Amino acid sequence: MPDILADLRWRGLLHQSTDEAALAAWLAEPPRALYVGFDPTADSLHVGHMMGLMTLRRFQRAGHRPIALVGGATGMIGDPSGKSEERNLLSLDVLRANVAATEAQMRSFLDFNGPNAAVVVNNYDWMSRFGYLDFLRDVGKHFPVNVMLAKDSVKARLERTDSGLSYTEFSYMLLQAYDFVYLAEHHDCRVQAGGSDQWGNITAGIDLARRLRGTQLHGLTWPLLTKSDGSKMGKTESGAIWLSPTRTSPYQFYQYWINVEDADAGKCLRFLTELPHEEIDSLDAARTSNPGARESQRRLAEEITRLVHGEAGLAAASRATETIFDAEIDKLSDVQLNEIFADMPSKSLPRSRLEGAGLNVIDAFIEAGLAKTKSEARRTIEQGGAYVNNRRVESIDRALTAADLASETVMVIRSGRKKYALLRFA
Repeated sequence: MPDILADLRWRGLLHQSTDEAALAAWLAEPPRALYVGFDPTADSLHVGHMMGLMTLRRFQRAGHRPIALVGGATGMIGDPSGKSEERNLLSLDVLRANVAATEAQMRSFLDFNGPNAAVVVNNYDWMSRFGYLDFLRDVGKHFPVNVMLAKDSVKARLERTDSGLSYTEFSYMLLQAYDFVYLAEHHDCRVQAGGSDQWGNITAGIDLARRLRGTQLHGLTWPLLTKSDGSKMGKTESGAIWLSPTRTSPYQFYQYWINVEDADAGKCLRFLTELPHEEIDSLDAARTSNPGARESQRRLAEEITRLVHGEAGLAAASRATETIFDAEIDKLSDVQLNEIFADMPSKSLPRSRLEGAGLNVIDAFIEAGLAKTKSEARRTIEQGGAYVNNRRVESIDRALTAADLASETVMVIRSGRKKYALLRFA
């Protein structure tokens, strides 16, 4: 079996761990169970969750048994770690829908068959059986408050003058700690992994298991996924990069990784792909000798898009990228355009708008949603950022007619390099 800890260390993914020698000894006899928790705060996972999913995947490929814990109970409270404000509380119905959606996405990363099959568990299943007094008596009495107060996630919130920490959020650590105890008892899970901001919660679980059961558990963390400037990876001006194709299309997902800065490409290759060390070293060298080729970014985009969206999603994203950036769009069929631009916003207009004097290009940009006002559309055209079927629009007086269709009924409108929309004329 591969040395999983050595691989994590090489990739820069072993940020903190409990006694590493003891952890290595425990992992030396697979299959061992390891868990990572995911709070279902939305109906999709996002790029930040890929660190946990890839960790479970790496351990499974090393022969171990991954447990993905979906926090149906803890998600009702919200983890205060790394947060400056209390999260909105979600209803049970919303949480159940989110749990089901995130479970489905995990199947792209993990194998749920075989001797070390992955398991998805929901901590609502065991936490919902507790009464408040029972939990305080059976669990809470073993958890010293001074231990909780010493955790960085709690101290940081208590030190803020503009926001406090509610008792609800304060209790989150205790619930997550009990998760570790429960999984150790019922799934023989002795290892918990998480982002570096979870170290306090992980060690709290280890301490609770020792006090409650006299059991030795282990923990490790990976560094947070950040850019070289310190900001979070997976965030754009329009919001998070989601794993769901209905929230972030395969094309948009692919483009995000294609546009990663050189300074971040090497880390992303190590953190988010399973490429062998030798290939990553080779890509590092190529990035230094010929950065303009952007070989690292293309390889990164291919690997991650294939993993999240499958071969079909990668093929669609690649076709759209080639069509969008390589040539004018002309003499294609509606079927071809719909396949390439399946993820793009579109609007249907009557065919009559192209007759007579035609559709003024300024109005076309407003109809396509690429400009909110005529002045904004005019400015885009005058600055050279307006395109119809990848041909630059030279005049604000340009009128579009049926001759400007890229296929039988579709016209492709573009603002700048990346904002596309389709106008359909029935």
